[in-house]
Amino acid sequence: MKKDIINAMTVDVEDFFHVSAFESVISPDDWHKFMPRVDRNTKRLLDLFEQHNASATFFVLGWVADKYPELIKEISARGHEVASHGFSHRRATEQTPKEFREDVIRSKALLEDLTNKEVVGYRAPSFSIGYDNEWAFNELSDIGFKYSSSTYPVKHDLYGVPEWPRFCHQRKEGIIEIPISTISRSTGNTGIGGGGFFRLYPYWLSKQRIDKYLQEESQPYNFYFHPWEIDPDQPRVAGAGLKSKFRHYVNLSKMENKLIRLLNDYKWQSFSDVYL
Repeated sequence: MKKDIINAMTVDVEDFFHVSAFESVISPDDWHKFMPRVDRNTKRLLDLFEQHNASATFFVLGWVADKYPELIKEISARGHEVASHGFSHRRATEQTPKEFREDVIRSKALLEDLTNKEVVGYRAPSFSIGYDNEWAFNELSDIGFKYSSSTYPVKHDLYGVPEWPRFCHQRKEGIIEIPISTISRSTGNTGIGGGGFFRLYPYWLSKQRIDKYLQEESQPYNFYFHPWEIDPDQPRVAGAGLKSKFRHYVNLSKMENKLIRLLNDYKWQSFSDVYL
């Protein structure tokens, strides 16, 4: 039965120096000092997806699109959905409504110019729409997005709205919100949607949790990760805290093989194909 379920694959297209884990030691003003690796890493993912007949939603950071326009065109030309990850990778919690709106509009316009397609999906950096900035959904709806994937209903030190809905739902602002997948336990929700925990845990445990979700819930599963996660040779960032370094670097050398197993074990399409 699980083989017949179509699940949703997503990629947050950003580079290793963009991540929130390193924001205390890398300013956006310093991004130009780093040699980008996102172009080749993303092309490797495109090849892997093609080999396994999988399609995905690529939530593209506007900064990346500005630097690598041909990459964005290739993502679209190879049959994947291009969606917005904002332009500057600032968390929505750190922006005013005006700043948020300008950032998102800038990203959406650039991606639509490159792909000649309407961009209907958005994901906030670090899942940073929550209790204190629900106004962001109004902005997204007004700008013309059909869906967002900006919430993770778990407890986490950087993000999380554990009391919010766990599944795809229509919000009162007129936009569809698609949370990252979780399994529900008596102690609370456990995130199973990818990220550092997917790299940390053995694949058999991740698969066990995914299968549990698919067996218990009448919902598709969704997964997220980043191109830098298949790049164990990326430069090491000096000065970051031990927790941040661990989260970022744990098991990078194992990620590509785990991803290949994931692509083999389940069927994958984009958010728009699965949810809209």
